Amino acid sequence: MESGNAIEFAQAARMLTTEAQRRGLVGPSYRCPPRIVGVDRSLRRHASGVVISVKLRGRPWAAVLADMIEGVIVANGLNATQAIRLRGELWTALGFEATPVTTRVA
Repeated sequence: MESGNAIEFAQAARMLTTEAQRRGLVGPSYRCPPRIVGVDRSLRRHASGVVISVKLRGRPWAAVLADMIEGVIVANGLNATQAIRLRGELWTALGFEATPVTTRVA
């Protein structure tokens, strides 16, 4: 799986920030790479908001997007139920289809 580029990162960042704000949540800013060596994602809070830093190079694009989405969840301190719902909504906003969970009983 290929990793994304800076343009795709910027587009995803705008989409996630817009979607978070549309729901009344903190819409974080994004940057890459993190300032902390050896981490894939970091979060920094400051007076005017939150910055999510994500490592882009050498990583699958899906992992980068997952870190960006988790950043929104952590930045907003969502509980488990809210986080599950928002994750699905944000993946859908990024153009991924939700797959229904089915269980098979033998």
